[in-house]
Amino acid sequence: MAAPRRWKKILYEDQSVDDNYVDSSFLDELKKNLCTRKYDYWTVVRASGVVTQQISSVCIFVIVFIYMDNKILSAENLCISVLTMTVLGYIINKLPVRKSLSFSEKSSSRTILDDLKTLLIFTGFSYGLSPVLVSLTETISTDTIYAMTTIMLLANLLFHDYGATEAAIVSQSLSLNAALFASVCLASRLHTPWHAFATVTFAVQIFAVWPVFKRNLMQSIPASQPVLTVLLGMFAFLALLTVSIPAAILFGLVHLFINFVCPAWLTSLQPYKNNIYGPWDEATIND
Repeated sequence: MAAPRRWKKILYEDQSVDDNYVDSSFLDELKKNLCTRKYDYWTVVRASGVVTQQISSVCIFVIVFIYMDNKILSAENLCISVLTMTVLGYIINKLPVRKSLSFSEKSSSRTILDDLKTLLIFTGFSYGLSPVLVSLTETISTDTIYAMTTIMLLANLLFHDYGATEAAIVSQSLSLNAALFASVCLASRLHTPWHAFATVTFAVQIFAVWPVFKRNLMQSIPASQPVLTVLLGMFAFLALLTVSIPAAILFGLVHLFINFVCPAWLTSLQPYKNNIYGPWDEATIND
């Protein structure tokens, strides 16, 4: 008697079986956890700092608004602080010590005159539109403004680029626009056009300029990331204590949960990963 024909994984030949038939050799090519990435706890702790840094930045922005609304912080002092930090950051950016400290290859080729023109254009438009911002939401209730601000700041945290640029949910433009919209909402509840101008300018600095500079600084000096996490967290916590003790306690708990509990949770779940690979996967071309 003729030996039975060995089944082949092909469709162009009639083998007298259904198209979805497989024999026991089908699972011979089964492989597990080929691309599993093993995480170190303290590495994940350091990496999680980018999340709490953004949360701290949002808290600092809200606290600055509360200080201005309660007339604890003047618009002049805020503008001086913003200008000082901008000049200091610009000087660090222009230092020839490390090229990676520059915001980008394109920005590094710009001259000081180009940057000064951009600053003057932004300052002129912002200051010119400040009287409009103050009266922009007069017909909208304050509760609605605060609700819209909360939603926009949450959107900023949700869509912010934390380093995973390939993630589908990441959208730098959406995150920045949400933060600027929130700043416009809050600026419309302040006392004078000068206050509105200072608030919007500070929002641009903390939500647009600061994340880019911080990212490049951490790429150049990786050891600076935990330092920034601690400094921003402590500053936001101490500032929150002056506004609301329960809010400060909640901020501290969230900070500890994200920085220490979540990394431990992630590393503890790694042994349970079970990614399988086999002949059912999409074919790939190897160079």
